[in-house]
Amino acid sequence: MVLLAASLTASCIPQGKATPGSRATAHPTIVSLNPCTDAILAEVADPAQILAISHYSKDPRSASMDARLASALPATRGTVEEVLALKPDLVLGSTFIDPATASAYQRLGLRLETLGMASTIEASRDQIRQIAALSGHPDRGEALIARIDAALAAAAPPAGARPIETVVWQSGGMVPGDGTLIVDLLRSTGYTNFAAARGLGQADLLPLEKMLADPPELILVAGQTAETGKGDDRVLSHPALKALNKTRRATLNPKLLYCGGPTLIAAAQRLAEVRNSSPARGGGPSQMVEGHSR
Repeated sequence: MVLLAASLTASCIPQGKATPGSRATAHPTIVSLNPCTDAILAEVADPAQILAISHYSKDPRSASMDARLASALPATRGTVEEVLALKPDLVLGSTFIDPATASAYQRLGLRLETLGMASTIEASRDQIRQIAALSGHPDRGEALIARIDAALAAAAPPAGARPIETVVWQSGGMVPGDGTLIVDLLRSTGYTNFAAARGLGQADLLPLEKMLADPPELILVAGQTAETGKGDDRVLSHPALKALNKTRRATLNPKLLYCGGPTLIAAAQRLAEVRNSSPARGGGPSQMVEGHSR
């Protein structure tokens, strides 16, 4: 019975990965557990290497990658049993992964690499290089970075242009603080963080009353998603905002706020589009500039 139990336990561990003699793989098979790494991995790895992306990337409310690309890849909810059954060479997870889950992966012989949330454009470049190197395709990482840098260069403001004082207003009136990726993008594309200049930090709330009393030049409305529901976002479309006849409003897809990688391209393009529709370029105050960025 003891021998049988040992045999069954051994059969649950991916062979060739939990043993000291496991061979190095130039192009490892990979499971990704969060939407930000999903999007980068899909750009730099061969499809056959990607055993699964996270289930978040199958949901348009939380995906950060192209929907058609996500639909072509298998997905996992990230349970230990699911991931173990796939027998990957490598698991890409977030630094927020449950410690018990991370410990289980390691005990079972799975290599786990955790990545934090990139808070700057440069940090996103570093993550791309890290994931590309782990997948065995560093050249593809550099190619993606070149595409991002080209998009950022195209979205840069004209020389000498004055930055636009801007609030990114999220569901429930929440605003991003300095030290976040979206704020770094704002600065790169011709904006300043109006909320941070008034002492607000990451995930602080900017009440409607304060917005009316001290309005910015531009409100980027990043709310009313299927995830939050319109009930949380009534403040973002409150009729009182019409009184701000010197403040423009534009929409910003909330999926562009958090992930780096290829998401930076779409975010930079949208921010340039909004900036170029300013009154000096034919837009007008208090208008809602719609966009179709993913």
